[in-house]
Amino acid sequence: MMLKCLASLAACTLIASISATPALSANPGPAPQGALPLLVGTYTGGQSKGIYLYRFDPRTGHISTTPAQITPAENPSWLTVSADGRFLYAVNENGPGQRDPIGRVSAWRLDKASGRLTFLNSTPSLGDEPTHASLSKDGRTLFVANYSGATDPGGTLAVLPIAPDGRLRPVTQIKTHRASLVNAERQAGPHVHSAVSSPDGRTLFAQDLGADRIYAYRYDPTHPEAPLTAVKEQPWLDLPPGSGPRHLVFGPDGRHAYLTLEMTGAVALLDYADGRLSLRQVLPLAPAGFTGQQGGGGLHLSPDGRFLTVVNRGTDNHLVSFAVSPQDGSLKQVDRRSVEGTQPREFTFSPDGRFVLVANQTSHGVKVFRRDTASGVIGELVQTLPVDAPSALIILK
Repeated sequence: MMLKCLASLAACTLIASISATPALSANPGPAPQGALPLLVGTYTGGQSKGIYLYRFDPRTGHISTTPAQITPAENPSWLTVSADGRFLYAVNENGPGQRDPIGRVSAWRLDKASGRLTFLNSTPSLGDEPTHASLSKDGRTLFVANYSGATDPGGTLAVLPIAPDGRLRPVTQIKTHRASLVNAERQAGPHVHSAVSSPDGRTLFAQDLGADRIYAYRYDPTHPEAPLTAVKEQPWLDLPPGSGPRHLVFGPDGRHAYLTLEMTGAVALLDYADGRLSLRQVLPLAPAGFTGQQGGGGLHLSPDGRFLTVVNRGTDNHLVSFAVSPQDGSLKQVDRRSVEGTQPREFTFSPDGRFVLVANQTSHGVKVFRRDTASGVIGELVQTLPVDAPSALIILK
């Protein structure tokens, strides 16, 4: 990595100066009483500058039209907040051919009440195009999914210790996988798309789109330099060939998990027990007879845990909502709602579940929709906020 950085000295100097640039404050006027900070991560190849801070009114569903702060950062496409709300971590989804060709992860001190950020540090992720990050349950470790569109070396899972002051320490461990080769174009190499801890924090599951597998690692914080070891009983879970696993969330009871299969446009129900996952149900996201492009993406449980909503991108561009059975976690579709845009990269619920905010990446806007909390149905459009290439949304509460 040092040789790579020396070979790209100009780019490395550029990103260092951007990361250290003080955040820009705007004058959005007084925020409505009870308004919550909303952080929006973006891709910065166009007009966006980094991370945008807005105000979200949970009573009306409206977002302030002027950002309260703009934090310069290169491609902060995924945002992660520490459990205590004191720090924010962002992947810098950089790679070959970009202004900064080095994948990185950056840290900021976060004022949870106002949402304002103060830069701490940035460090290479030792992989191209880091696309997802999550924190260990103890808050001592950041797990980063280096997606990497290239086949050599392909995507990797990186482990970064976190210092007591919130700063990121350099990568100490890298995990690599084997590609499935089912899809010659998209699965010629491994492509780690996310890494999520089990409810008890003892197991880390890495979703590899290029491998058609979920890899399982035991997490042991007593070995901070190499805390991950493959689970001997079940080192991985095989998924349907060519399905391309992307994102995983656990249900509120901890006995079930839900997974998007990006390449086949589906959502899967997994049973979980004793550190093991097993596949039980796969449901399509597009309607019967759909012949367009699939792109299963982000998924989240509603704040009350009664519904699961999933994005299908490609040429479908819909939010698909399912009722979650309280008995066995199984899914039953209750709604399909157009995102009124293209390539919805991510979405989030308001804290009370009455609104859904969607980051439409290639149509360059955040959409706010009203939602019926009783039925899970997503209704009328409340607002369109112009944002260039939005990719991540976090409401601080």
